[in-house]
Order: sequence, then C-alpha cells, then structure tokens
Amino acid sequence: MIIQRFSGPKELVVSRRRYGGYMKSKKYIEKALRKLFETQYLAVLATQSGGHPYTNLVAFASTDDLKQLLFVTGQSTRKYANMKSDSRVAMLIDNRSNTASDVAEAMAATATGRTEDVLGDEREALTRLYLAKHPHLEEFATSPSTALIRLHVERYYVVNRFQNVTELHVA
Repeated sequence: MIIQRFSGPKELVVSRRRYGGYMKSKKYIEKALRKLFETQYLAVLATQSGGHPYTNLVAFASTDDLKQLLFVTGQSTRKYANMKSDSRVAMLIDNRSNTASDVAEAMAATATGRTEDVLGDEREALTRLYLAKHPHLEEFATSPSTALIRLHVERYYVVNRFQNVTELHVA
C-alpha cells in the first residue's frame, strides 16, 4: 500500500510501497482530480443522522480550485435535513466501469468537509457553474424548493491502482 500526504504549499510525502506506481506530486493529483470531475457526472454523498450513515447519488460540479463541490437537493429531503443537523459529509467520485480492469485502472476520490446552503448573489454565479455541467437540471436547480449546496472541501483521499492512497489537503 502506498500512502502519500500533500498539505499546503509544502508537500509532505509519506509513502509505503507494496505495489509499484504512485501519484508523483500535488500538481499531478490536482490535474487527475480535475480530469475525474470533468468526466464524471454523479457522486455518492454520505451524510449521517444519529450516528447512522445515509448515502445518495447527486449530480455534482466543482470549482476550478477544487476547494468547493456543488450539488442541488430538495429542501424536504432526508439528506438536506441530515446536513442541517450535521454539516460534516463525505462525497465519493469515481470512474469505475464495473469490470475486472478497475482494480488496476479505476480512480476514486473521497472529499471530506462541511456543507452550507449557497445564498444571495453567490448563488446565481455558482448555479451558472453547476448548470454549465448539468443543463438538463435547470428547472430543478432553479426551483424555490431546491437548495444549492456547497461542500467546502478540507481534504481529498485519492485511491488509484486499488491500494495507492494519496491525501490532499485543500482547506
């Protein structure tokens, strides 16, 4: 297993090698994340309530600096209620194809951080960013009963080649 950690402007690399090949630098990781986010439309959002985990598929978009992930949800949903009571969430984005080759070729990124509703002038700008990726969701995204949610990413855990794990701090 390979574990690397990148934090802030200093790049601290901690690695344990079992199977060859790992991501080389913070810039490489960021480029790989941008490519993953451009090619994937859905993510798995994990919230919790009373210590019980709850997951949902969400259509997501990211800001170019990778510090924010955006998604929309109805304000009457369980996931929305969960985020209101505890803003800590995890979001998994991956490119698996459900084939044996995924062991060697798939990449998964888990983003952890806190969520908040996007309001005011900022909502308009970030809704445009979201709809640039998901124009088919315009009616839902602009409904008064829909919340635009921002995940302030604190860190990413990126896994490739099945056991190569990289931790990237972005907050």
